[in-house]
Amino acid sequence: MDITTIKKDAEEKMQMTLEFLDETFARIRAGRANVRILDGVKVEYYGSLVPLSNVSTVTTPDAKTILIQPWEKNILKVIEKAIMDSDVGITPENNGEVIRLGIPPLTEERRRQLVKQTKQEAEDAKISIRNTRREGIDEVRKAVKEGLPEDMGKDVENELQKLHDKYIKKIDDKFTEKEKEILTV
Repeated sequence: MDITTIKKDAEEKMQMTLEFLDETFARIRAGRANVRILDGVKVEYYGSLVPLSNVSTVTTPDAKTILIQPWEKNILKVIEKAIMDSDVGITPENNGEVIRLGIPPLTEERRRQLVKQTKQEAEDAKISIRNTRREGIDEVRKAVKEGLPEDMGKDVENELQKLHDKYIKKIDDKFTEKEKEILTV
């Protein structure tokens, strides 16, 4: 295996981990209305499960409300049930036209739980980054055994370490930003 391929693969995996962390953080509710908390909600629509955004318009008219406007009136009840069954934790209000989700203010205890959850997600992402670095270094060492010059192998290991450090810092920055968002009343 070519060393540039090893580096490129490692960076791609690290970038994917960072993007996954972004998605995960977006679903963690921080006291303000955010349509992304509904990303995981799937609705039964003509026999198949589809994302909520595929059957309705989801907006935030203000900081404490999410408004769901279904494209077909007959799926209001289905959407309402899907939200109730999901892990969003908010009871929908159905007025026959639209569904409103009132975002309740977070208690101090709930904020601490969310920070703890966020910290765990960040830690999981760091573990993934470390595993990617280790896999890359293992591949480089295998290449050295197969004839790659040792000094070249060491250079690539150092570059993988620098990549690791860069992505770990990005994860720490994202965690700090999300923690601040959650703790802001």
